[in-house]
Amino acid sequence: MAVLKLELDTQEIIDNFFDDTKLLGIVTTVKDYRFCWNLNNLLGLSFRINHDIEINLKRKKRYYFFSVYEYHEPNSALCHYLYNNLYDGEYLLPEFKNLDFLWLMKNDTVTEEYLDQIKAMLRNIPGVQLVTELTNEKIKNKEYLIF
Repeated sequence: MAVLKLELDTQEIIDNFFDDTKLLGIVTTVKDYRFCWNLNNLLGLSFRINHDIEINLKRKKRYYFFSVYEYHEPNSALCHYLYNNLYDGEYLLPEFKNLDFLWLMKNDTVTEEYLDQIKAMLRNIPGVQLVTELTNEKIKNKEYLIF
């Protein structure tokens, strides 16, 4: 008897999640908790770790846990998510091994002026070495960012 194998098509889920989003890649010498502290204190934000949306991946017969920090802008639908790209020597997005954090903005339109302002403020934070905008086309493993 032949076994019927079904495969879940996640492309529509991925497309919906990344619809109207902006993504920044950040290189820094600072640990995640210190980096968030800097964001909160120097930029007036309120990032908090959200264990409910932590990314759990199984690779090489081990489990890896990538923390996600979350901030909702007051009086706006815009949500900010800061993903830690490295955990115990493994990368959330292996195609971006040089990046320490990924900053995803979604649920509202992000203008180029606003994005440029965020990038400029990030570059002024101690320990930040690089801030770059990432396009959805550059991300090979988009499904890893979906919570």
